[in-house]
Amino acid sequence: MSLPQGQGAKVRTLRAEVSRRQLWGLHRRFADRRPSEHPGEAQRRVTQAAAKTSRLPPSLAARTRTAPSMRVAALISGGKDSCYNMMQCIAAGHQIVALANLRPAENQVGSDELDSYMYQTVGHHAIDLYAEAMALPLYRRTIRGRSLDTRQVYTKCEGDEVEDLYELLKLVKEKEEIEGISVGAILSDYQRVRVENVCTRLNLQPLAYLWQRNQEDLLREMISCNIQAVIIKVAALGLDPDKHLGKTLDQMEPYLVELSKKYGVHVCGEGGEYETFTLDCPLFKKKIIVDSSEVIIHSADAFAPVAYLRFLELHLEDKVSSVPDNYRTSNYIYNF
Repeated sequence: MSLPQGQGAKVRTLRAEVSRRQLWGLHRRFADRRPSEHPGEAQRRVTQAAAKTSRLPPSLAARTRTAPSMRVAALISGGKDSCYNMMQCIAAGHQIVALANLRPAENQVGSDELDSYMYQTVGHHAIDLYAEAMALPLYRRTIRGRSLDTRQVYTKCEGDEVEDLYELLKLVKEKEEIEGISVGAILSDYQRVRVENVCTRLNLQPLAYLWQRNQEDLLREMISCNIQAVIIKVAALGLDPDKHLGKTLDQMEPYLVELSKKYGVHVCGEGGEYETFTLDCPLFKKKIIVDSSEVIIHSADAFAPVAYLRFLELHLEDKVSSVPDNYRTSNYIYNF
């Protein structure tokens, strides 16, 4: 049956978009599900199997691998999502071999909080300690570009901040021979499209296990898997800098769920309502201790003030527990 003029192109575009979404969520699927088995039972069985072979907490909702084990670099901001996605990568059998982070220029005014559609920059002063806590090499690039091409489909654009990500991951691939990228994206199609673009150009597989997961479930899982993260930025109605900055995820969970019901706040902060920094998790060999910090008011809005924590002094503290064997000790950091 022929389609009206113009409709065929629309169908092909829709199919292409569906294919991209399927690729992005590929590694979230449960393998070996029996035809008559309820999805919940499949997840329980997979989790039990993973718990027998993994040192990660048994409560981790592990996804079995849908591809051979890969050498993976993790895009990190310091926040809870990128951290939890690394845990999912390891539970799926992949090996995290390096960390990658995009940072603001040190001499830039107001650099703690850049107006970026792509990157979290609050808390960037502590990223070096984050890498040391994980005993992994860290590659950092200064963000030189801006959000220039903001269209739905991204095309390579000189001077765009996406090209900073391309240059960063290109270097990591050359140095570490990686095959995949761990990405903690949950909801943003804007970020998804741009990370896919970069990964396609570099022949890398994006691993986004959190993509389009239920946010209440995700936050609960992160807490139960012992991700110790604190709120370092607030920017939403109902979030008070004086009350909520520095609070942990488990302290904030009931209130965030309440705000979601009242005002439609995204429980995991996917609307930019808040940002976090991870101080400890099962992947850390050492935990980060904040000795002192200060509150910076970015926008003194009467209803939804924007404010963040600036870390002033931090140190690492040894932990008794160990991390998975696929981690190698490293003290080197690449800044460019």
